[in-house]
Amino acid sequence: MSEALLSARGLVKRYGGIVATDDLSLDIAPGETHAVIGPNGAGKTTLIGQLTGESEPDAGCVYFNGFDVTKFPAFRRARLGLARSFQITSIFQELTVIDNVALAVQVHAGHSFRFWRSARRDQRLRAPALAALQQVDLDGRADVIAAHLSHGEHRQLEIAIALVGQPRMLLLDEPMAGMSPDESRRLVARLRELKGKLAILLVEHDMDAVYALADRISVMVYGRIIACGDPEAIRSDEEVRHAYLGTRERRS
Repeated sequence: MSEALLSARGLVKRYGGIVATDDLSLDIAPGETHAVIGPNGAGKTTLIGQLTGESEPDAGCVYFNGFDVTKFPAFRRARLGLARSFQITSIFQELTVIDNVALAVQVHAGHSFRFWRSARRDQRLRAPALAALQQVDLDGRADVIAAHLSHGEHRQLEIAIALVGQPRMLLLDEPMAGMSPDESRRLVARLRELKGKLAILLVEHDMDAVYALADRISVMVYGRIIACGDPEAIRSDEEVRHAYLGTRERRS
């Protein structure tokens, strides 16, 4: 565990009779891109919630950056360098692209939440916001109203917002969901440029993206990790093929 940036040990989460995570353990190294895949209802989003602090496990522990963060709320984990994106984007549609990111800069700097017109010209906000947009290839759309972006650009914007906090680890929950093939390819290219600069936990159904990005892949079924290895090992694993192609009943 000393070499891991993030470790989960024995995570259990129940919703009534449904066990969403079942004695689940996971390690992610600094700079590693680690994908978590599995059928719908496997417990992937529940796992993300437990790692980020949105959902407290019924049992087990989470360690991040040398701290036991099991009881930490999400904002305390974010301060340690753990950032996430969501399945559904959460941006201010009426603001420009750069205003959305500059607001995140304000929050991380501990400034007032008021976003006066003068703040929009403040280089202490705009410069780091523009740098984050450049990382996701969205700097050319900085002054566009967010509502006018494509779905793929919304995803890029959400990642830029997460990056302004200079996280040590980024958790991405279905970032390719709803994207066209061209949008997915562009986002994969942007994420490739982040590889090694920070750790990434990627929950994703798009297997082309997973194989293109992941250093290791963990496969979840019924709240458990049934296999973990490099992409080639996962491609050839019989139990993984059965989990995806077999007739096991899946939890909703």
